[in-house]
Amino acid sequence: MADYTHIQRTFGPVYDENSRILILGSFPSVKSREANFYYGHPQNRFWPLLSRLLECDVPESIEEKKTLLLSNNIALWDTLDSCDIIGSSDSSIRNAVPTDVMQILDAADIKKIFCNGGTSYTLFLRYLTPVCGITPVKLPSTSPANASWNMERLYTEWIRIKEFL
Repeated sequence: MADYTHIQRTFGPVYDENSRILILGSFPSVKSREANFYYGHPQNRFWPLLSRLLECDVPESIEEKKTLLLSNNIALWDTLDSCDIIGSSDSSIRNAVPTDVMQILDAADIKKIFCNGGTSYTLFLRYLTPVCGITPVKLPSTSPANASWNMERLYTEWIRIKEFL
């Protein structure tokens, strides 16, 4: 049986006072933790999908990714600040400690919160809805583990974010 590792996130949220939507993942994958930024796995479709939605080039560097987010009024974070986890397996998460979502909600006029995948959504409802009183929108995960959703199917669901930008 694989061993659980207690992981504390090492990078914070991306947002500013102009952010209008907040997109939340569950917790950074091993590849994201190695890259020290969100959606660092080369097969994760988050950055290509977001670029398609915003009709721009796919950002490569962390700075380009931050610029893409902020210039489009998008805040990005994860639902959890730390947890015990086996590798990148969301299904293995235990001893979860949520992020302080109020940090963003107090600083920006967030119109809608979107969760990237079911785990983020479930964790938000459990830990963050009681704090902020908000029910987020669940979007299909951009993770390569969600192989049944191709880019076209993801696009048809994720386009919903545009009405709030």
